[in-house]
Amino acid sequence: MGTLQATVIYLVLLQACGTAAQDQDVLWTSATATYTNETDDTLITEGACGYGDLHKNSYYKYSAGLSSVLFNRGSSCGGCFEVRCVDHILWCLQGSPSVILTATDFCPPNYGLPADYGGWCNFPRAHFEMSKAAFAEIANRKGDIVPIQYRRVKCEKEGGMRFTLTGSSYFYQVLITNVGSDGEVIAVKIKGSKTGWIPMGRNWGQNWHCNINLAGQPLSFEVRISSGRTVTSYSVAPSNWRFGQTFEGKQF
Repeated sequence: MGTLQATVIYLVLLQACGTAAQDQDVLWTSATATYTNETDDTLITEGACGYGDLHKNSYYKYSAGLSSVLFNRGSSCGGCFEVRCVDHILWCLQGSPSVILTATDFCPPNYGLPADYGGWCNFPRAHFEMSKAAFAEIANRKGDIVPIQYRRVKCEKEGGMRFTLTGSSYFYQVLITNVGSDGEVIAVKIKGSKTGWIPMGRNWGQNWHCNINLAGQPLSFEVRISSGRTVTSYSVAPSNWRFGQTFEGKQF
């Protein structure tokens, strides 16, 4: 009886593993990709998500601009995607290696050109605009545009979330970067030592703001990501913080 039970358990686990593998394959979705001609050949230096210097904010060359159907009005900022070149014997590298990209920019549509010739980011096309260096890891750079597959993956980040403070006396803005797990911040609250939790509004990209004077107070942040998980970083910024400074909090 013990042997029979062990056999049944083994078959159940084997079937579950097979089902999980099939489910993972289903996650791949077809799209296209091009690359930008950056002057330093390594990264997209700015972007619609507001991250600014992508070297400084840890995204480097593995960043991408997304077409509107993927960008989703900025809510995809910070999300991570695994991308691989497929179905093109001339341009795809052998073995279809993949790279992990972070959404940092918006690839705007160009309705003056057809979607299959220049208007790569026209709605409803799913398209990734990559750095030249990242593109070269999956495809031959002689290919102007290549067919790819992509899927959402968890963001693996080193260190904690980073909070960069900007604004003025009654306008407080925080840029949140280096977010792990889902990567997509959907809600933020801020708290001073003399206040309760204050919801912040999305200004643009991953810049969040509120209109209240928090000078001279240590600042705490509550961050919620698209999966619904929340992380609270208490007293991240000391009472003598200044605009322009960046502070590191907890990580998902």
